[in-house]
Amino acid sequence: MINTENFEFEGTYHIFSHVNGTEVIFREPSNYQFFLEKIEKYILPVADIYAYCLLPNHFHLLLRFKNFDDVNSENEHQFLMKHFGNLLNAYAKAYNKKYNRNGALFLNAVKRRKISDEKYLLKVLHYIHNNPINHGFVNKIDQWKHSSYNSYLNSEKESKLDRKGIMRYFDSLEVFRNYHQSTIEYDFLNFE
Repeated sequence: MINTENFEFEGTYHIFSHVNGTEVIFREPSNYQFFLEKIEKYILPVADIYAYCLLPNHFHLLLRFKNFDDVNSENEHQFLMKHFGNLLNAYAKAYNKKYNRNGALFLNAVKRRKISDEKYLLKVLHYIHNNPINHGFVNKIDQWKHSSYNSYLNSEKESKLDRKGIMRYFDSLEVFRNYHQSTIEYDFLNFE
């Protein structure tokens, strides 16, 4: 079962959402780019993003929230959740207008799971980057263009990701690459 615990400042989370029904949320390449622009606008001000993967009918984010001294700690969850509401609403409104559709695009709740240790963090990273393979969209991890994996491999190229936050767990890019090509059991994750 998915844990829907409250968001907390400086907490690290795996966040994901799924399309409402059987449609897709990304119909063409420009949709993926537009969604990333909305993440930059609404989520980057409140969180450092470690990883993401956008698939036709759902998305995954791995991030760590920043701290906001001027926000009452009792309102942390509401403050952070509002940013996700704004992200999903902005994307859905533009999507609905572009494709002449009505109604909710995403399921009601942003699903989330707090990450409490390094082992779990690395399993989630592996899961997110390997998600296109697990769903049969590609055969090799670097073939999927809508995830953060290739950004790690092209580390000399500028990125909005907090790659340093993740690469401190790997001695080199080769170790990072080998880790992602290894087989890991996800049985306790229960993501979808």
